[in-house]
Amino acid sequence: MALANIALAFPGVTATDRRRVCRASFQHLGLMFIELCAVLSEPPERTLEGIALDGLDHLKNTMETHGRALVLTAHLGNWELLAVANRLMGFPATVVVRPLDAPWLDVVAERLRRKAGIELIDKRGALRPVLRALQRGRLVGLLLDQNASRREGVFVSFFGRPASTSKSLAVLAVRTQTPVVPMFIYREGFQRHRVVIHPPLPVDPTRDSEGAVVELTQRCATAIEAAIGIAPDQWLWVHDRWRTRPAAASWPGP
Repeated sequence: MALANIALAFPGVTATDRRRVCRASFQHLGLMFIELCAVLSEPPERTLEGIALDGLDHLKNTMETHGRALVLTAHLGNWELLAVANRLMGFPATVVVRPLDAPWLDVVAERLRRKAGIELIDKRGALRPVLRALQRGRLVGLLLDQNASRREGVFVSFFGRPASTSKSLAVLAVRTQTPVVPMFIYREGFQRHRVVIHPPLPVDPTRDSEGAVVELTQRCATAIEAAIGIAPDQWLWVHDRWRTRPAAASWPGP
């Protein structure tokens, strides 16, 4: 699955380089697990020593102007450490999550998020709790890089191919006129990470809501694609990202 996805995303890359990226992505996942075990057994301050922040002013300016923000991120780098890194940002945070497929891993992830002081909202029935979190002036984080069902998603271009992508973040942003701030974390070494915070994505208030949702979802997908391009060996290639397919006649792209 990982090799097939890498080939879809980077058709011009040699088979040797695709295998290299694939191998490195699995090594990265192994390091992630070791790091998360360490986080659970040591004070948060120790973990924070290995995390650097770039672009914090983008987040501060957004919070000062709007009093709330939606955070766009992805399964890139050691994404679970974003919960710990939030302590360096100084704003209360809420994360929308879904139970992991492996129950034992779900227990580890939840312990980490609780230890970091993050408020958790189950993806199922998340709308009202998320709206309340935004009303309370919190950051609300969503991961938007996985396949969505036809009911939950819209098709946008991702690495040049139609990818069904959850429209939940865009719907929230358009409905509440809340800025979307892309934020990604990259590994720079074992237990050394850098969080990069980007300027907020614009929400066009003049467009009809359906068109604005599709346009913003595309902007989110493009931001994630660019982030993966910086460190392709740190993305979760084992996920079947393009599983849901559009009707043949409904997509003009490849």
